[in-house]
Amino acid sequence: MLKHRRTRTLLYINHCGVDFLFLMELFNSALEKNTTFVHPEYFIITGLSGFPNINHYYVFLFFVFIVSVLGNTVVMAVIYLDHNLRTPKYVAVFNLAFVDLFGNSALVPKLLDIFLLNHPYIPYNDCLAFLFFCYTCLSMQSFNLVALSYDRLIAIIFPLHYQVKVTHRFMLSLIASFWVFVIIAVLIAVGLLTRLSFCKSVVINSYFCDHGQIYRLACNDHFPNYIIGCLYPVLIFWLPFIFILLSYLYIVYTLAKVATVQQGLKAFKTCIAHLSLVAIYFIPLLITFTLMEKIHPNARIINLSLTSVFPPMLNPIIYVLQTQEIKESVKRLLRIRGKSKITIQKLTIM
Repeated sequence: MLKHRRTRTLLYINHCGVDFLFLMELFNSALEKNTTFVHPEYFIITGLSGFPNINHYYVFLFFVFIVSVLGNTVVMAVIYLDHNLRTPKYVAVFNLAFVDLFGNSALVPKLLDIFLLNHPYIPYNDCLAFLFFCYTCLSMQSFNLVALSYDRLIAIIFPLHYQVKVTHRFMLSLIASFWVFVIIAVLIAVGLLTRLSFCKSVVINSYFCDHGQIYRLACNDHFPNYIIGCLYPVLIFWLPFIFILLSYLYIVYTLAKVATVQQGLKAFKTCIAHLSLVAIYFIPLLITFTLMEKIHPNARIINLSLTSVFPPMLNPIIYVLQTQEIKESVKRLLRIRGKSKITIQKLTIM
């Protein structure tokens, strides 16, 4: 039976891969007819090769991955098990934990396989799939912070209308729309990559299948990819960051006008966890993008790889330690579990 299930799983994966390739072929045929694109058999990822003492970094990445998996699984389980946390805010927190778990699971094991186990050759189709999952999860982290920022904005500025403005249906619709937008944007980027011909180098100087590194290797016109490469950071990074920044400036401005210092601090205290997530996600990216030309390529690769794997590890820790509702929920679930064990022991003795 196990062998039969494994066979069915492999057939399903192959079927998904065929569907993905079929969609890309339709995309190409719609854009440019009677054109042959030269696709390499594989790419070679070399971004972290040759670093001194790099094995210590791989051990660190493995530790980050384990903590990320455990932490995000705990947050998702607590929100699912405790009906008191079935609020719109924690719908967004649950989605963030899912994205963090899925993103690190897509990136870190493959990264360790490439560099630690010395498998730098990655097939062309696998590279595009790797790019799709990594970009989707990294982008959803940004938009999830926007959803949480909107939740805090309405809760503090319009507390009496919060139950009407931020409902389960609204939050689910908002998150679903973010997923659709991100998936379409990344699919367009991947689809345009399939229109490129590679007749020179196939070496990607990054820690994963990076969009910018790939299209620069092409030997035909890659201007559409360049445009996408310019638009993507604006849509996925700068616009969410500006929205979050303006929302908090408006919160501070409003509290300064209508609340006392103590009331303002009490209201702003509910934003500490979210502000911590925003700082962890956006500040390293701001530094990297601002000092792009001044940073050594190796330092840029390390910084971006840390930016990819570090927030998913810290997000659940921050929410568990700084959010009173989750701390109380964890204690309540532990008490219930402890009472269940005592009851079972008593029944066994009787």
